[in-house]
Amino acid sequence: MKAFTLTHDDDVLVATLRHPTSPINAVDELLHDEFAELFSMLRRDPGARAIVLTAEGRAFSAGGDFAWFPALRDTAKLDGLRRTAKQMIWDLLDIEVPIVCGLNGSAAGLGASIALLCDLVVMSERAVIVDPHVNVGLVAGDGGAVVWPLLLGPLAAKRHLLLGEPLTAAEALRWGVAAEVCEPAAVHERAMAWARRLAAQPPLAVKGTKLAVNAQLKQVLLTSFDLSTALEIPCFLSRDHAEAIDAMRERRPAHFEGR
Repeated sequence: MKAFTLTHDDDVLVATLRHPTSPINAVDELLHDEFAELFSMLRRDPGARAIVLTAEGRAFSAGGDFAWFPALRDTAKLDGLRRTAKQMIWDLLDIEVPIVCGLNGSAAGLGASIALLCDLVVMSERAVIVDPHVNVGLVAGDGGAVVWPLLLGPLAAKRHLLLGEPLTAAEALRWGVAAEVCEPAAVHERAMAWARRLAAQPPLAVKGTKLAVNAQLKQVLLTSFDLSTALEIPCFLSRDHAEAIDAMRERRPAHFEGR
């Protein structure tokens, strides 16, 4: 893989994201496909008792790459993207060993969904978790419409999803979303400490308990994931989505028409 480096530290596998062309690890076709490849591989054989998923650079993953969006106005491309995204999320939930997400920086869009679907989150005090789909004229797909309500409740989730309001590290700690918040330089060390604690637990009991809890997440996925992605696809073809991207590039307020 071009965007991920895998290393072992005793019973912990560390998967580190560093996009070869994006210092903020923006999601383009390469990264979208490699997230899917990574989770598929770890589902089949994690090769460790715990996993740390983290990144290098200014962000964990700062959302979609705007340069990629014009290519997604092709319906055939979108259909393939939908299938890959669905399998990616299911594979992530089917990884049997616990995953600690070390948020070195902001997690947005797909990056936010992936972080929130891990088993434990360690956040830099400067990091935020945000889902800006609606801000750019898209339905909150990528699992956002599933996991935010489960963690925060429907009302708080709708505020964050409909307005794109960031969840700060302090708020994430207060809500129980983050297990720990620390200085940016300490994220890797603290994520490893949590992973080692998990790796030292009885493996069969850990795996079974994780699978039982994730079964509840899967039930909500069955209800909301296909619906949210089906509703998101036509938004890629909408004038509002094009207007949102143009407005951001031109640094002006967007004017939405509902079409």
